[in-house]
Amino acid sequence: MEHVTEPRSLGPYSVSPVGFGAMRLTGPNVFGPPRDRREAIRVLREAVALGVNHIDTAQFYGPDVVNDLIHEALHPYPRDLILVSKVGARRDRSGAVLADDEPHQLRRAIEANLRTLEVEALPVVNLRLMRSAEPDPLFDDQLGAMISARDDGLINSIGLSNISGAHLLHALQATPIACVQNLFHVTNRASQPVLEECTRRGIAFVPFGSLGFGVTGPDAVLRRREVVEQATRLGVTPAQLVLAWALELAQNVLLIPGASSVDHLRENLAASAVQLDREAVAWLSAM
Repeated sequence: MEHVTEPRSLGPYSVSPVGFGAMRLTGPNVFGPPRDRREAIRVLREAVALGVNHIDTAQFYGPDVVNDLIHEALHPYPRDLILVSKVGARRDRSGAVLADDEPHQLRRAIEANLRTLEVEALPVVNLRLMRSAEPDPLFDDQLGAMISARDDGLINSIGLSNISGAHLLHALQATPIACVQNLFHVTNRASQPVLEECTRRGIAFVPFGSLGFGVTGPDAVLRRREVVEQATRLGVTPAQLVLAWALELAQNVLLIPGASSVDHLRENLAASAVQLDREAVAWLSAM
């Protein structure tokens, strides 16, 4: 298969196929400051130097850590840099992730992102759902808050995260959706129907956890026998293999793998140049 290097659409924007997820620049469990702040700053600057123009962030990463790092490393921002944030969650003092998704809370979080990133408007903000598996009355109110923020010039485009297909179809009745960000990787394809709906509608699908996420973490992906064997056969790393597989799924897929070191960053970005053969695709698709 051919290299995946051509820009892809993220709402009205054009971005590189492999972006950068800044979540892992925090301390353990996405909580607290990084162990090496200087390295975190270096990773962000190297990402942009290597052509990344899509960075995913959130005020609740840390909390209040990642946006500060992005601002310190990159402000004033390159004109083509698309910063995508998300709202709908918060962290308590123990690090627990809690809902923060009432309409007034969403507005407050958007304003906090603008303040810490020092921008007048954000290109895209994702509404991260924390409660219902299906659309409910709160979802309409949440969409209303996002639409108001867009109409007031605080954000340019609306995205959704952690949603079902029903959420997507319901939201599209009220507003265009720039992107959907759901958990999805080679061993967890529960969001396959959402990906397919996004593909049909030309909506960017941005999987999070591409290298493994949650309780099992990367072991569920990068240490799977099939992944290790195919990566070894092709002379690439397991991470590069599964990222390249995801890029080949559809033209609307955008990746945001995280990295806390420059070496890991470069490894991930090189996935766009990996060529998969039919054997590798067959093995991965059958997992």
